[in-house]
Amino acid sequence: MTTVIVLFNLLPGISKSDYENWAKTTDIPNVKKLDGCTDFQVLRSNGLLNGSPDSPYQYIEIIQVNNMEQFKASVSTDKMQSIASQFREYAEDPIFILSESIE
Repeated sequence: MTTVIVLFNLLPGISKSDYENWAKTTDIPNVKKLDGCTDFQVLRSNGLLNGSPDSPYQYIEIIQVNNMEQFKASVSTDKMQSIASQFREYAEDPIFILSESIE
């Protein structure tokens, strides 16, 4: 299984409430329905474990993918490309990391 981790901050001028409303009503429900996707979470950073309130990223997305070919085909649809375009209106330079468990 592949885990896609997305790290990002909001673009200047974008409110957390606007982004989170869009994520809850559009992004999360649509990504969870994608073929090849087994789970999707959007996490808001609250600080660092050492007590610092300053995290390098405001948000983390975790996408569990059990079939990458199906997932890639699903994200290529017009609907998902539109949602990806909307995401780029909120997120500043998101980093997409492909990962897998070492166990």
